[in-house]
Amino acid sequence: MATLFIVRHGQAAFGQSNYDCLSLLGHQQARWLGEYFAERGLTFSYAVAGGLARQQDTASEILVGMGNDSLTVATHLGLNEYDGEAVYTAYTGKCNQHLHQKADFKDYWRTFRAAYETWVDDGLGNIGETWSDFGDRIQDSLAQACDGWGRDECILVVTSGGVIGRTVNDLLKGPPRTSIELNFQFRNAAFCEVIVGRSAQRLLSYNSIPHLDRDGRREAITHV
Repeated sequence: MATLFIVRHGQAAFGQSNYDCLSLLGHQQARWLGEYFAERGLTFSYAVAGGLARQQDTASEILVGMGNDSLTVATHLGLNEYDGEAVYTAYTGKCNQHLHQKADFKDYWRTFRAAYETWVDDGLGNIGETWSDFGDRIQDSLAQACDGWGRDECILVVTSGGVIGRTVNDLLKGPPRTSIELNFQFRNAAFCEVIVGRSAQRLLSYNSIPHLDRDGRREAITHV
């Protein structure tokens, strides 16, 4: 059975017009994770990330931390995050959600949660991707990541919180809105482990941050 290590990207630029870039801390979180994987003696047969800059850069930093300069990070667009801007705009009728994030952090999250729930419930109309479409492309991308790899091989997958929340919820067969809770609780550069067998996939760990749960790194634990 192969094992997927599914990692959320490091801290990105929340509240900025371009969210899709890692902060300095985001780069460090990812490199620390790579160092932890190396300490654990892990080697990856394959590494894949979505096409977003924060996902690609996180994957690269992990490999740097592992001291692995021979493995190339493949790209699969099915691992991209859902379009949060489109969800927010369809619900509120307003663009530039980063301005709301700056103006009132708590009100923004209340509003975005309501927008997210409406999308999950298929209440936003056509925003380019339905909740069902989102799940289908995630399943396809993870199936492709596993394809051809055998027993005891480890695969690195770097993506975003929404993808991970949907993946974990589908594995646990929870109600659709539980994906939102799993998404919002997943920390930057945290990982989960999924065992992939011939007939089933099973969740082994969730939201793990052993690389940040160390002296002097408490303030490096972030969610956005």
